[in-house]
Amino acid sequence: MKIHFIGIGGIGISGLAQYMRFKGHEVSGSDISDTKITKKLRSLGIDVTVPHSKDAIKDQDLVIHSAIIRPDNPEILAAKEKGIEVLARREALKQILSDKKVYSVAGAHGKSTTTAILTSIMCGSAIIGAEAKSFGSNVRYNKDSDVMLFEADESDGSFLNSNPHCAIVINAEPEHMEYYDYNYDRFYDSYKTFIKSAPCRVLNAEDPFLSSLTQEIDAAWLYPSKDITNIEYILKDDEPHTRFTLKSLGSFEVWGFGKHIALDASLAILAAHESMDIEEIRENLLRFKGIKKRFDIVGSELNSVIIDDYGHHPTEIKATFNSVKEYAELKGFDKITAIWQPHKYSRTIDNLEEFTKCFEGADELIILPVWSAGEATRDIDFAKEFSKYNLTMADNIKRANNNITVIKDKADLKTIDTGLIIGFGAGDITYQIRGSI
Repeated sequence: MKIHFIGIGGIGISGLAQYMRFKGHEVSGSDISDTKITKKLRSLGIDVTVPHSKDAIKDQDLVIHSAIIRPDNPEILAAKEKGIEVLARREALKQILSDKKVYSVAGAHGKSTTTAILTSIMCGSAIIGAEAKSFGSNVRYNKDSDVMLFEADESDGSFLNSNPHCAIVINAEPEHMEYYDYNYDRFYDSYKTFIKSAPCRVLNAEDPFLSSLTQEIDAAWLYPSKDITNIEYILKDDEPHTRFTLKSLGSFEVWGFGKHIALDASLAILAAHESMDIEEIRENLLRFKGIKKRFDIVGSELNSVIIDDYGHHPTEIKATFNSVKEYAELKGFDKITAIWQPHKYSRTIDNLEEFTKCFEGADELIILPVWSAGEATRDIDFAKEFSKYNLTMADNIKRANNNITVIKDKADLKTIDTGLIIGFGAGDITYQIRGSI
């Protein structure tokens, strides 16, 4: 087929586009601007046009668009005018994944990490919402396997169309509630439908909602507080690793720090154990090397370490920050600087109280302007709400060697060159802290 993807620069759509290209389809796409993702897609032989234009629609058989593309997009209108089938990403999943044995990973937090860990353990194809460092991509294709390791997205309900053979749910914390019209019954019913649609289920029973299903759903349940024991954190070649014991299955080791890493790994282990020998799982788990932008060590010298983290929800940030404190202690650092770029006004305001708690232990907190993601500006008094911290309000940061310079009103406020420095956010902070802009 000839398939055109509108919004191909998004991590989810780009994954589907690459996968369909690997399967032998002729793939094209478009987006509003060029990014590292669009440039990579072109290097793979995918024709990407910028910006959206009706001229991009020629003789394709199918057009797939991301959730944020409006119905009046010129390419959607052109495709319909030519009688070409147009599907939202969530609907296209039914076709793309219909012939696969899908291990579908869902939850508000930890999806990318758990899917990447599962991909390291199992040898199937994979579509992940982040780049796995072990193979340098968010997509892996194995034409000889019918297994698909898939990061499922609840933000637009598309996880319901992921054809799950095995439903792995890390948590069901309310997020993206605007899609569900802030109807919690609808939100939780979607999770229940997703879980029940899979013959194999692996669920975190310490999540309040998931624990309420223990009587009605047959699943492999994980109770982290009693099933994951003997957790210890170690450095191997200066890289963070977590060791833990899982139920009666013995000891495991995984890249990364934190109880949440042990949880993600344990869910992946239990899912893989449905079809794999536990010793093979134990060995393959060591292949996991983390994922880009998740506790991603982007600079390391004797006196300082710089970490980039995608965390943009207080639960994610708190879990990662606990790991940061463990890592700093093992490294012998006595100073932690957190740099936060809030993501979306709506998310920041809805979770403001929790955000004020998740940086506890930081010696300094630097807050950058909100990355609006297209939302209208709203007033948030960060200086007041975060007054308990050693707080600096800044406009941006810049990286030089292993130093971070903080900028306000186009003037350099200070340079941070010692201790552990970590940036949180889903906007362009990842490029700022890496020194690529």
